[in-house]
Amino acid sequence: MENKILSIQNICIENLGNLEGLIKLDGYQIENIEAQKEAVPVDVDKYAAIIILGGPMAVYDNIEYLEREQKLIRQALKKETPVLGICLGSQLIAQAIGGNVYKGQKKEIGWSNVMLSQAGNEDLFMGTETNRINVFQWHGDTYDLPSNAVILASSDLYPQAFRFGSAIGVQFHVEINDKMIRRWAEEYKRELKQEKIEMTELLDHREQEMMNLFETCKLMYSNFSKKIKNK
Repeated sequence: MENKILSIQNICIENLGNLEGLIKLDGYQIENIEAQKEAVPVDVDKYAAIIILGGPMAVYDNIEYLEREQKLIRQALKKETPVLGICLGSQLIAQAIGGNVYKGQKKEIGWSNVMLSQAGNEDLFMGTETNRINVFQWHGDTYDLPSNAVILASSDLYPQAFRFGSAIGVQFHVEINDKMIRRWAEEYKRELKQEKIEMTELLDHREQEMMNLFETCKLMYSNFSKKIKNK
């Protein structure tokens, strides 16, 4: 089996974050592609798994490189290659499997709780001691999923994590750290202003939340990596 994991960035500031160290510690090499500048690979057989990260663009904007990412997702599903999509990445999976991605009624930005389903507790979140976890969000789009997708987590407003075959989509950002939040707040400051969100709400006195999120990141990656090793 190949020991290389493909990471697709849709914007340079939305990277693997805390996942990078976990992947390397697990013995995998990382091939990172910046989709706006580099060609999206077509041969999934070269990779043990694929991770598709976030970005401010929308699936329904019909951007060429996002279309190529959806083709890669469909190919990975056929070959049963594990795929993890985060935020925009999860939306791309949803669209690729026949779901419908659209602008949500309310943006979710900042710290909030999501509820785990029984299926989630037996899958991506196995080992979590509670049915509710605190996560970091930054998205405005959501999706309706095909009936054979399995919901793993949800918020009061939207589905937050799902599985379809070998692909998992997660709307929230387990990979994020303090440095990334600061960069995003600067890059997307107009959006924060529109939503009347102060950066202090995202960062001040959030040390415990950040530590808990890293533990969630480790747990989720551990469960995802089992799918890679059992491929």
